[in-house]
Amino acid sequence: MNALSSSSPSIIGVQGTGIVRAAVIGAGSMGSGIAAQFANAGIPVDLLDIRGPDSSPNSPAEAGIARQLKANGFMHPDAAKLVHAGNIDDDLQRLSEADWIIEAVVEKLDVKRDLYRKIDSVRKKGSIVSSNTSTIPRSDLIAELKDSFAADFLITHFFNPPRIMRLVEIVSSPENSTDLVSRAKAASEVILGKTVVDCHDTPGFIANRIGCYWLAVAALEAKSLGLTVEEADTVMAALGMPRTGAFGLLDLIGIDLIPHVWGSLMSALPASDGIHAYDLPADQIVQGMIAAGQLGRKAKGGFYRVNADRSREVLDLSSGLYRPEAPVDAASLPGKGRDPAALLQASDPRGLYAWRVLSRLVAYTAHVGPEIAKDVAAIDAAMELGYAWREGPFKLAERCGLAMLVERLLQDGQAVPSLLASAIHNEGFYDKNTGLALRTDGTCALPTNKTGLLTLAGLKSRRLKILGNEGASLWDAGDGIVCLEVHTKMNSLTPAVFDALEASLDKVAAEFHGLVIGNDNPRAFSAGADLSYFVDLVRKEDWAVLEAFLSRGQDLFLRMKYAPFPVVAASAGLALGGGCELMLHCDAVVAHAELAAGLPETKVGIVPGWGGCTQLLLRGQERAKNAGDPVSVATTAFETILTGNPSSSALDAWDRRLLCSKDGIVMNRDHLLGAAIRRAASMANAGYHAPNRSTIVLAGPSGKRMLMNPIEQRREALRFTETDMAVAESLASVLTGSNSRSGAASEADVLTLEREAVIALAKMQATRERIEHMLATGKPLRN
Repeated sequence: MNALSSSSPSIIGVQGTGIVRAAVIGAGSMGSGIAAQFANAGIPVDLLDIRGPDSSPNSPAEAGIARQLKANGFMHPDAAKLVHAGNIDDDLQRLSEADWIIEAVVEKLDVKRDLYRKIDSVRKKGSIVSSNTSTIPRSDLIAELKDSFAADFLITHFFNPPRIMRLVEIVSSPENSTDLVSRAKAASEVILGKTVVDCHDTPGFIANRIGCYWLAVAALEAKSLGLTVEEADTVMAALGMPRTGAFGLLDLIGIDLIPHVWGSLMSALPASDGIHAYDLPADQIVQGMIAAGQLGRKAKGGFYRVNADRSREVLDLSSGLYRPEAPVDAASLPGKGRDPAALLQASDPRGLYAWRVLSRLVAYTAHVGPEIAKDVAAIDAAMELGYAWREGPFKLAERCGLAMLVERLLQDGQAVPSLLASAIHNEGFYDKNTGLALRTDGTCALPTNKTGLLTLAGLKSRRLKILGNEGASLWDAGDGIVCLEVHTKMNSLTPAVFDALEASLDKVAAEFHGLVIGNDNPRAFSAGADLSYFVDLVRKEDWAVLEAFLSRGQDLFLRMKYAPFPVVAASAGLALGGGCELMLHCDAVVAHAELAAGLPETKVGIVPGWGGCTQLLLRGQERAKNAGDPVSVATTAFETILTGNPSSSALDAWDRRLLCSKDGIVMNRDHLLGAAIRRAASMANAGYHAPNRSTIVLAGPSGKRMLMNPIEQRREALRFTETDMAVAESLASVLTGSNSRSGAASEADVLTLEREAVIALAKMQATRERIEHMLATGKPLRN
């Protein structure tokens, strides 16, 4: 079942998880967010909370749903229809239908245990029950409960907001069956889109154990060394830790949570644990902030404070008073903010601060590593995904130099943990050739969270490159399928990329069965045409070469669309402009759920020129089963292109006609390429035939007037400039058949209109100014 309709793209792999219905108890920001993510994957979910007043008994759960609608926890508003509000007094029996029940209530042991007894009285045999606790060990949660309940009980620690944060820490036990744990992991990955990290049953698990220690060290060492908040956060960001820095992250977490979160962790850990040397709750600055209500972003003031005029102030760590912010340029740091090793070698206070934080962090993590996880990869993944570090502590240590770290630790009189010594002996925590990672017992193995994943990096390590140039490369994916990887900046489309695409189409036609276009880039499928190349042609007024560039893209994309083999796009991140048009010409798309696809050409004063207008018209006709009014079809395309905004999700892309019912969606980015390769192989094995040539019904001059009339009437409200109006009229002409044409037209006919419109608009001075401004600032110009 999907959130939108039976004709919308399917969520790939969901049916194989065995989770048909879910339940979440606790409708706070975390619980309601988890429920929303189930719904995003098309899974019906019961969201229960305490009972409200008799007039509205489900109001607490309903408030949770409303909260997620406001916070964009749903990938499409209709997904909220799959979340069914209820309360634990009246609706507990609903849990008997759930395949997975997640508890996300207040962190009080007695409350949780009492709830588990109620759950156990109604749940079906073999259903997964898990807690989202972040502080209470599993052994404490299941004490005094039935063995049969304990056998089905796990900890699944999500991070907030659940739609965005990819990490889930899972704590299991030998008493859990292999099948139960496997089901929970598969559902976490396939339905909820998470990266699963296995944790031991220890206080704080992995991410909060290491993250809380790091934040305490970073905050208190900055104060000890006399650094400002801005200096400290700039240094932390330069080491690859969150852009917020430590103090900015504490503001985001909430200063009022420090006594509870850090206090609970410290009380659960022995006095010998390193965190006791950095008692953040006891810090006088922290205590003073709490007393003054300076609780972070939730209270409009913490270590940073934003004033009514949008100016920022920063807390002085010596006086405890606010002062104007004094930003620190990362380029002023040793290594210019890009070389952590250079920063660590600096003898100034900033360099010393970097060394103290990193050395203590690496030593602590290596010391407690065997206690909290099986391998270093799990610890690195937890910090990268749970705390937004560019690299986890062990990867960062390798990049800075393990030998240097050990030498300086010894110089400081610090002990070298055995795990760090093992890394020195093995020449690193990771083997770049084999993909093996050091386990915390000193042996090596493939990281558990990477087993079975098909990635481009994996293909490259195992197979030869078939062809390529500076713009793109073709890789053998096995079973007669090849993968074209674009590897320009943001995977933009350049003449070199077109050369590689053309050669790839020739190669596949001669020797293979199918083509996948995709990459491992976390940011973009393709951000579109290379604007710098485009603007260079405009500056030179080389209209013939510009038209040839447009024609080449159109011809290549059409050749790809009507090739005698399937072409599948593995689309994630940005698919904009020409990148979106490339995707639109593929036989099928396997899209990541968070796809940001769109045709933003109007923002730089032109219209789509590689078939974007043409394909949206065709898709509109197909969605209407060729019975739709040409004006209605053109209107939908006009609105999608004119606004230029990318989709907020793959489900939103479906609404905009950028995805079709034949396409598929994966919730987990790591599963994308494998799913696309399997889709291409399936299409080829089923006896693929190229689609028939398409005919477009154009609305003609009267249709153009119907598109433009609302724009002209609302021009002032829309704040449209003369340039905006010129672009809108040009777009309307293309979508309806110029100023005179109507009725049936071929794709080639409309592509000609696209080319003519792009060149005419490119000749306008206002368009040149828009493109130049976008290149210089990355922002659109309203001229």
